[in-house]
Amino acid sequence: MTTSVLAASGGVKQVICINWGTKYGAPFINRLYAMVARNITPPFTFTCFTDSRAGLNPAILCEDLPPLDVETMPTNTRGIWPKARLWGSSLGNLKGPVLFLDLDLVIVSSLDVFFEIGEADDIILARNQTTPFERLGQTSLFRFPVGKLVPLQDTFRSDPQGVADEYRYEQRFVSRKAPGGIKFFPRKWVLHFRQDCRWPFPLNYFFAPRLPHDARVVIFPRGLHPQHAVEGRYGTKGPRKTAFKHIAGVFDAKQRKNKGPLQYLRHYIRPTPWVAEHWRE
Repeated sequence: MTTSVLAASGGVKQVICINWGTKYGAPFINRLYAMVARNITPPFTFTCFTDSRAGLNPAILCEDLPPLDVETMPTNTRGIWPKARLWGSSLGNLKGPVLFLDLDLVIVSSLDVFFEIGEADDIILARNQTTPFERLGQTSLFRFPVGKLVPLQDTFRSDPQGVADEYRYEQRFVSRKAPGGIKFFPRKWVLHFRQDCRWPFPLNYFFAPRLPHDARVVIFPRGLHPQHAVEGRYGTKGPRKTAFKHIAGVFDAKQRKNKGPLQYLRHYIRPTPWVAEHWRE
């Protein structure tokens, strides 16, 4: 319930993110903070756990990366295992439930509802849309009470490569092993850009990706970033192609890059104005 969730955090909505290395940095963090600030009812805090504070909006609360004590992180895995730093017994001065957000998602409506569902001790994830027959959460957005995931961190720390090899993704590990189990936010609140917003072929050549009216957050997994959607680039390399040039490429195996003709034709999007509208400082 709303009362118990906020009471456990002193009446403050606590939003967190994590950043390491140079892949994202200040531009992504500042945009995320701005989107949160526009789409949440105060009081709230926005805390970034990061290895660099350069260029960050001074309104952002910055903390060093939490310790993990893992000498060698897993290799040959698709999971984002450095997120395990957030599973420790403490996160700066934060207490109670926190809402974690990935740096490359787009907030399109109020986040208040994510603090109005479940109990303060619940672990609640967005539902993973890519595996509808598996009870799998999506850790691009999830809420958890600080300290409750310590058993997961302990297990991971004892055998990082073994855990990564068994579960592949950190979200599968959280989904299956979270103490007390997990719950899900309503499916329509958190959408997957490629699955929920793109039009199928051939409509993708005529219409910009859509924004369903119940959406609160749109996630961008697997390398397709919001800026690519703004520009109308499905791939991460090379300039945007017109619809005609992209269709013509179906006859060029080199341009298709080992994709079948239908898969290649599906991998086209027009520029997406609503992403540009929301994904900004």
